[in-house]
Amino acid sequence: MTGIPIYNVNNACATGSSALFMAKQFIEGGLAECTMALGFEKMERGSLGSHWTDRTNPMQKHIEVMTEFREIAAAPMTPQLFGNAGLEHMEKFGTKPEHFAKVAWKNHKHSTNNPYSQFQKEYALDQVLNGRTVYEYLTLLQCCPTSDGSGCAILASADFVRKHGLEHQAVEIVAQEMATDLPSTFADKSSMKIVGYDLTKRAVDKIYEKTGLRASDAQVVELHDCFSANELITYEALGLCGVG
Repeated sequence: MTGIPIYNVNNACATGSSALFMAKQFIEGGLAECTMALGFEKMERGSLGSHWTDRTNPMQKHIEVMTEFREIAAAPMTPQLFGNAGLEHMEKFGTKPEHFAKVAWKNHKHSTNNPYSQFQKEYALDQVLNGRTVYEYLTLLQCCPTSDGSGCAILASADFVRKHGLEHQAVEIVAQEMATDLPSTFADKSSMKIVGYDLTKRAVDKIYEKTGLRASDAQVVELHDCFSANELITYEALGLCGVG
């Protein structure tokens, strides 16, 4: 036991990013020279669901707005939220199911090069396209599974790194931003905004403005791919490609 302060962070899919953000702020604010963001989780099998019936679901507002222009289907709710964002992309830009399937095909192909991947198997594009339907065009291989796991990042100030001779293994965080929904997220009846298109764009635009960097400066992008539709839509929000 060390007596060092510990803070519990619970922020859904952004929990890890939130912990890293807080650890970084402690250093930038001069409250600490070295911090650690540590996470672990053991999940149940199957699609995500709420265990609490005595309180409002955090996604209740998102679901209520979605039902104003999309019918609720007999499918898990999270694939419906992201799947409907993909349907909107199809309606606006003529995107085809094959485009989303190629995202999953690419990710499964990359998994064979990562010894820490939950699954390390390559699939043919036809296998992705013709797999079991989860919702609309989203097939099983286009949806991420639940997983048990853990991760840790140790952050330190530049002075701490130099003092301990850690320059050879240190990785600089040039910038980090976080954002949340605005009233406009729900006002425009947009499934893409409901799942985070606009807040992602606002966050990354702040980073580009703060650093002077552009999307074209990125050489490697690690992108959360909960569903193939989310990844394709986020490409556009990050400015990695043009809209549509």
